[in-house]
Amino acid sequence: MKRIFNPKSIALIGASDELKTVGLGLAKNILKGKDLRKIYFVNLRDDEILGENCYDTISDVKGKVDLAVIAVPGPIVKKVVLECCAKKVGGIIIISAGFKEAGNEKEEIEIRDIVRKYKIPLIGPNCLGILNPKVNLNASFASIMPKVGNIAFLSQSGALLDVVIDRNELGFSKIVSYGNEADLDESDFINYLKTDTETKVIALYFEGIKDGRKFMRIASEVSKVKPIVAIKSGRSNKGKEAAATHTGSLAGDYSVYQAAMKQSGVILVDTLEELFDTALTLSTLPMCENGIGIITNGGGVGVLTVDYCAEMGIEIPDLTKTTISLLEKNKAMARVVNKSNPLDLLGDALSDRYAAGVESLLKQKDINGLIVISTPQLMTEHEKSAKIIVELRNKYPMKPIVCCFLGGHSVASAIKYLEANGVPNYTDVKRAVKSINGLVKR
Repeated sequence: MKRIFNPKSIALIGASDELKTVGLGLAKNILKGKDLRKIYFVNLRDDEILGENCYDTISDVKGKVDLAVIAVPGPIVKKVVLECCAKKVGGIIIISAGFKEAGNEKEEIEIRDIVRKYKIPLIGPNCLGILNPKVNLNASFASIMPKVGNIAFLSQSGALLDVVIDRNELGFSKIVSYGNEADLDESDFINYLKTDTETKVIALYFEGIKDGRKFMRIASEVSKVKPIVAIKSGRSNKGKEAAATHTGSLAGDYSVYQAAMKQSGVILVDTLEELFDTALTLSTLPMCENGIGIITNGGGVGVLTVDYCAEMGIEIPDLTKTTISLLEKNKAMARVVNKSNPLDLLGDALSDRYAAGVESLLKQKDINGLIVISTPQLMTEHEKSAKIIVELRNKYPMKPIVCCFLGGHSVASAIKYLEANGVPNYTDVKRAVKSINGLVKR
């Protein structure tokens, strides 16, 4: 798949200069990587698009083509695929819709058989395309290019992927909209990403899996090396019907998927927010054994955090005599009467009290990670506390710390500092608990 994700040349069949068309959007996006690869536009009607010469067919292109992107009307897709195969392109993406999802499964199967005969990998049809931010590749009609990061996102839904790119500030290594998966499916991409050095975590949105045994075999292998976080739609009867008309997927009983994901080592989540919260945590922090410490300057949110931990099976170890002794000897902790886990630093806690609490709990052997909460009181030193947390994270790198600095303007700069230094922050304690739950080995 290297010729797909890092092509030296791309041919766009169906390039257009008509406003508000997929062909124009694709052409503009692909041209942004012009300095890194050769671009060929194919369109019978025009001699030139966006200043680039046009070819009547891909057969007229003299140079080698690594990736062919097809965005032509459905009825002529098969003809274009045959031309791409004759050209011996490295890979094909079919953006065009109107196949299995529209009841036209016969032609989709015919296209699949053609590319498999020529041993050319195919993504789609009925997909958004792919992105590789590291090499400035946007072979899609996504509106923007995301930041470079270490999360790969695979999505059966192109529109959903577009929303994630547009709204999410996370960095991505690879983004794939695989649509109807006539040839390549989620398992093939997961298998490829296993050895992709730019990817640390794989996030997956799917409606149905057509080859469950293949998925479980590959996911079981890959999840031992890289975390896989997934969300499934089509969980209800109405949702299953909607999935069938969207990508033509067969969405089976959700309880079966839950069991299969657990057996395969895949972390199954309920919401998109949880999908990316968990992916972010896994991409920045190490896995840990069960046993989490909680530090807060607000008793109520501390109790909520304990409740959420209990719901998810996260253990909250009691503080040892040694840890309590460390806290008692520290002058900053003099006003804190109840030295327990969760550790309530009280509303008047300054950064020195956070420093004492965080380090003391990190020193305890059976506390394997921390959730640190900060609520905005008049005297709270958010930025100073954030800097201390980063210093202690670096001192104890094998114990993950997730933060929950609550509030708005008063905590903005502190959150920015935390996130810039690899400490994830969540705007709700339940999100923080769910995220660290993904790190706990079970």
